[in-house]
Amino acid sequence: MTKKVVLSLCAILFVIITFAQKPEDTELYTPVPAVVKPGNVIGQPPSDAIILFDGKGLDKWEDADNPDKPANWIVKNGVLTVNKKAGNIQTKQKFEDYQLHVEWREPEDIQGQGQERGNSGLFLASTGPGDAGYEMQILDNYHNKTYTNGQAGSIYKQNAPLVNPNRKPGEWQSFDVIWTAPRFSIDGSLQSPARVTAFFNGVLVQNNFGLKGPTLYIGYPSYAKATRGPYPIKLQAHGDKSKPISFRNIWVRPL
Repeated sequence: MTKKVVLSLCAILFVIITFAQKPEDTELYTPVPAVVKPGNVIGQPPSDAIILFDGKGLDKWEDADNPDKPANWIVKNGVLTVNKKAGNIQTKQKFEDYQLHVEWREPEDIQGQGQERGNSGLFLASTGPGDAGYEMQILDNYHNKTYTNGQAGSIYKQNAPLVNPNRKPGEWQSFDVIWTAPRFSIDGSLQSPARVTAFFNGVLVQNNFGLKGPTLYIGYPSYAKATRGPYPIKLQAHGDKSKPISFRNIWVRPL
């Protein structure tokens, strides 16, 4: 049988198989996605969310440097305000992959410049005491210049936000984050890096970015000393001299 004949027979067979197929052949019916009631307004938690802060207390949080101690930030009128003297706080519950919603606000009369203007941080995985973990920066960058991978919405010291959608100080702002934790082999070697997709005030600022490792203030990040496992989510009490920022409406959906 010649090569030309073989090709002709293959073409005929392809046509027969194609016409024999039906639309139903590529329709999937299981598993059925769980029904989730969406919030009535933007930022309102869906029915399957874990509420981390709803204005009523800090029972879901603890002192990040002393996990046996309660979180000692200020809750007043449904708003959570940083207590810089108390240090960082983190969730009692640990998470791996998740969807997270956080709303935050810089004081209307904020002062300072650069990294000294309303600095805080959302650590997507808090891997130890101090500032260890993977940080998404919180800062007032409405009219405040700093290094691009250190402005609000950046993956700190690794990746600048795609755009700058900051609102004025005094206005509430929001982060919506999809976090995929890094994966490691049994021997500790990296299988896949951590990844982040993030919306800042509804605007995409991180598009499935692959992190180079945990956050470092000095030096280049790597996974050389990174560890596996689910970790808490942490909020930073930064040591800058500006007035403290506030948070509200924090919820998470484990994925």
